[in-house]
Amino acid sequence: MEQQLLRDKTQTPVILEETLKESLAFLANLSDRPAGLRTAPPIEDHLAEEGVGSLAALSSFQEQFSAGLSGSPGPRYLGFVTGGSTPAGIAGDWLTSVIDQNVASAGDSSASQVEYQAVNWLKALFGIDDTYSGTFVSGATMSSFTGLAIGRQWVGQELGVDIGHEGLAAIGLIPVLSGCAHSSVFKALSMLGMGRSSVQRLPLQEGREAVDLAALRKALAAQKGRPCIVVANSGTVNSVDFDDLQAIGQLKKEFPFWLHVDAAFGGFAACSPQYAHFMEGINAADSITIDLHKMLNVPYDSAIQLTRHSELQQAVFQNSGARYLEVDAAEVPFVHLTPENSRRFRALPTWFSLKAYGRAGFRDLVERNVTLAKQLGDWIDRSTHFTLLSPVHFNVVCFTLDAPQHELAARINQFLSALTHDGRVFLTPSEWKGTPCIRAAFSNWQTQESDLFIIQQALQEVMLSYQQ
Repeated sequence: MEQQLLRDKTQTPVILEETLKESLAFLANLSDRPAGLRTAPPIEDHLAEEGVGSLAALSSFQEQFSAGLSGSPGPRYLGFVTGGSTPAGIAGDWLTSVIDQNVASAGDSSASQVEYQAVNWLKALFGIDDTYSGTFVSGATMSSFTGLAIGRQWVGQELGVDIGHEGLAAIGLIPVLSGCAHSSVFKALSMLGMGRSSVQRLPLQEGREAVDLAALRKALAAQKGRPCIVVANSGTVNSVDFDDLQAIGQLKKEFPFWLHVDAAFGGFAACSPQYAHFMEGINAADSITIDLHKMLNVPYDSAIQLTRHSELQQAVFQNSGARYLEVDAAEVPFVHLTPENSRRFRALPTWFSLKAYGRAGFRDLVERNVTLAKQLGDWIDRSTHFTLLSPVHFNVVCFTLDAPQHELAARINQFLSALTHDGRVFLTPSEWKGTPCIRAAFSNWQTQESDLFIIQQALQEVMLSYQQ
């Protein structure tokens, strides 16, 4: 064994202890760390012939990169839709690395049972029927990729073609109808060979990001009985608006279509009796996307895909011709259910989190973050410097600056750059119905009213400084 590997093996307890110290130091100072950072530390291009060992590598990381890490797991990082990592999530993720299971098969360890249990708990949390099966994937993009791949197979089946075997060319274009599809849907369609241009953008309801149901009905009728795919939203990215899933589900009685519901973070509305009505009709879906490293607050690289059509899923992702990967088991191995052959034990942080905090913990997390978002929305609505663009439906505040339309995009970029430099809060830009805007997404388990005061103070002070 190479000397550094041998030395590290004997020093494993010390290495883990020092890593623990670094982790605790990061968490202890998280609220004081800048919420966002723009930094570019020098990068070493040369890989040394001889390694320095883990302890020296840790020291080098601390010197070169540690100071440039943002406070993204902290309470005032409101960019994108980013949760933090709860103590239970961290514990599960650390053990995931230590245990290092490849959960591709279903018969060589108890890891697969952890995933099955976590999936069942998530279905219960989100009010999803037992008729759905699910697997863990790396994020919402891969979840939508998986759901749309199964939908593609379903369309082929309806037309008498096995697309998984014969290819998409056997049937041609599959129309994808949606009012406000997330960018990840277009990326997934590109990877699936269906093409970004297959999306037919439908009109939205007045003043909202929810699809116009009459327009959807008209578009479905225009298919003249040919099967297609509909992508509905349970939580749009800018205003967290929700399509009427019950009404869309009723249309399935009249028209043949696969219903994929993108509930990446809006699905968490089901955790609270106050907001669960947004998710009514979810069980009409054929496939569902929910992103867990958002409001479940587990570490990144965690989402779930759900479908009613497990046999079609196996037809798409069957890993045939690799006898060495086949393990005798009662359940279908995960290697036949997702794009990945090698799969990290990513269900464990979710299992820990659900076991540790239960329904009550996530009900509190959701309701507290939505309350804070609504309070910020009210503050912005009263402000003379900002304009609220949409009512706060859930956990995201969508607003813009009080500036001429033609100057908005440039001014927003300048303002957000100044805000990031200030460090107290991090926000991201977007566009709402053609208007450049700013998003504040509340998702973190630690965010409190005291943080909201700091956020408002930062917005006010940076704006006044920016105007001078």
